[in-house]
Amino acid sequence: MNAVEPIRDREKVQDIADYLKSKNERDYVLWMFGIYTALRVSDILKMRVRDVKNKDYIIMREQKTNNERKFVINKKLRKAIDHYIKDKPDYELLFKSRQGQEKAISRQQAYNIIKEAAAHFGIYNVGTHTMRKTFGYHMYMKTKDGMLLMKIFGHSDVHITLRYIGVEQDTINKAMATFNLAY
Repeated sequence: MNAVEPIRDREKVQDIADYLKSKNERDYVLWMFGIYTALRVSDILKMRVRDVKNKDYIIMREQKTNNERKFVINKKLRKAIDHYIKDKPDYELLFKSRQGQEKAISRQQAYNIIKEAAAHFGIYNVGTHTMRKTFGYHMYMKTKDGMLLMKIFGHSDVHITLRYIGVEQDTINKAMATFNLAY
């Protein structure tokens, strides 16, 4: 199994958002949630309208770690959410399956959505963690603060975080490509 990568090209991240928005608003909001919150897809899929309606912050307990997490809903995500939930009841799941009234889409379906959208733009090494890694990669490129990302992701070591978001490999690749024994 290949490890998934972040999408490093900001234009491709936006292209995928635009593509998903043109096809299905639910899938677009799923993408926006993933790239603006750094949540795992398992936590995103259990969100309900009441969890985000008229709120500046979301407080939740992560499924994998059982840690409580508080994160801000930034303006870009807020705009996508508000348009998407405007006529939805508070109890409704945000990412409802077409299979049942009270059932979220599956992790597999979320994967299929991301994989198909990325493939449309020639990007193939993706999965549901691509959203989380894309957030991390671009946040790191903006802030250069590995410790901040380590805390956001709940990692125990900054080196784990840098490897996770692909920055460590990028650094190795750059060093190897420019290495020359002639001083």
